Amino acid sequence: MSFFVILASTVIIIVSGFSTTLDGPFNPETAPLDPNLNPIVFDLPESDPSFVIPNSEFQPEQISVSLSYSFDSVWISWVTGEFQIGEEDSVPLDPDSVQSIVQYREFDVRTRKKNATGNSIVYNRQYPPENGLKKNYTSGIIHHVQLTGLKPNTLYQYRCGDPSLSAMSKEYYYFRTMPKSEYESYPRRIVVAGDLGLTYNTSTVMTHILSNHPDLVVLIGGFSYADTYLANKTKLDCGSCQCDQNGTSFDCGSCCSRETYQPRWDYWGRFMEPLTANVPTMMVAGEHEIEPQSDGNLTFVAYSSRFAFPSNESGSFSPLYYSFNAGGAHFIVLNAYTPYDNSSDQYTWLESDLRKINRSETPWVVATWSLPWYSTFKGHYREAASMRIQLEDLLYTYRVDIIFNGQVDAYERSNRVYNYKLDQCGPIYITTGAGGAGKLETEHVDDPGNCPAPSQRYSVGSCGFNFTLGPVNEQFCPVKQPDYSAYRESSFGFGLLEVKNETHALWSWNRNQDLYYITGDIIYIVRQPEICPV
Repeated sequence: MSFFVILASTVIIIVSGFSTTLDGPFNPETAPLDPNLNPIVFDLPESDPSFVIPNSEFQPEQISVSLSYSFDSVWISWVTGEFQIGEEDSVPLDPDSVQSIVQYREFDVRTRKKNATGNSIVYNRQYPPENGLKKNYTSGIIHHVQLTGLKPNTLYQYRCGDPSLSAMSKEYYYFRTMPKSEYESYPRRIVVAGDLGLTYNTSTVMTHILSNHPDLVVLIGGFSYADTYLANKTKLDCGSCQCDQNGTSFDCGSCCSRETYQPRWDYWGRFMEPLTANVPTMMVAGEHEIEPQSDGNLTFVAYSSRFAFPSNESGSFSPLYYSFNAGGAHFIVLNAYTPYDNSSDQYTWLESDLRKINRSETPWVVATWSLPWYSTFKGHYREAASMRIQLEDLLYTYRVDIIFNGQVDAYERSNRVYNYKLDQCGPIYITTGAGGAGKLETEHVDDPGNCPAPSQRYSVGSCGFNFTLGPVNEQFCPVKQPDYSAYRESSFGFGLLEVKNETHALWSWNRNQDLYYITGDIIYIVRQPEICPV
């Protein structure tokens, strides 16, 4: 017994040594660039063993688990059949040719297996004509099955597929449901990562994530990076891309081409399966998921087809914005590339969702979208200014605690901030867009010569904002690291959120170059509801 007492005391000593947001606001700090870190990224080749297709035609692959709105339900998704690229009149796979069935039960409990059935779809992607021929990409059969009536904080085992064709997954997979939505119950570890892609850096991030055994994963944009390839597998030279900045800005992939190499989605699903098949994973759409079709009208098709979302359950009816509960934490997912002004469906839904939150059950409120509002790195600087102007007051009024973003290939944590001013009731903004996909962002807008020229200052969306100046009496670009930026670092990695109770959550940034149990940045984020009531 004395051993455990000593161990507990040791843990208390270690934990008490961490800084908290109550110690802030902190003086701005910039970590030096690791001289051994290569900021350039290299894609994994198509020959990578992780991308190999199963032997059986209907063998389930690209398996993933995602949460529904509350603890008692999850979605299981998978793909059967290989994608096809053929002429326009080629026949796609028939979704009715194979069933969508999940067999599941509590782990290590001798109960009869339950069966759940769902639905399946295929989607098409038309490629530009080549030698006068029009070609289509057609996905494999994508299945979505919802499991309901689950127990809270319980480990389940499952298999998926079609038993009538002897085409069930070869092994059992496992997932743990979320705790009940109570102020004292939280998932143990929540991974937050952005812009993973399919690179050698992604492999390191994945290894570290799996080593930390998370209970929940939130991935913020930049999944397959299929839009950075042409339909003939050619990698785009993003450095020479000229993008349209009339109202909406896209980066090199979406801007330079309306093609995209869709098989990268299948490779990504196979590569991620060791994580997504066993840990509930929530997807947050970003710029690389837009993928406009050749006519420019259809967007986010691959993203919305391949994954399941608690949209209907949370009242949004769109896979681009939704919410869910993870124990005593309420997560809100937004989208910077669909209308968000006060007359839009997204704004109306967000206001309704915030109004319905019961802080006695879910004291923590976390919001996430891809494009950051508060980032001091040169890449994507203030591209989301229009979105901030439209939504910041709403999130501040309802006392959102933490906001996670991606897109920028670096790490940055803010002090509590509102309208570019330090504010003890403002959220903590954390940018975690360095999951491995893009070239590491190493330049800051406060570095000499890095402020965008007036002709290059633009915003995603249009809100009639004067982008020459920011807030009153502030230049568009600061001349030094601004007060709202507490810590910034150019490194690849992912974040880990551990909510301890209704007021304290431990946040850490885990870098690729470190061992999995060493962190680059760590701090307790502390809520003060008595000072900052809703």
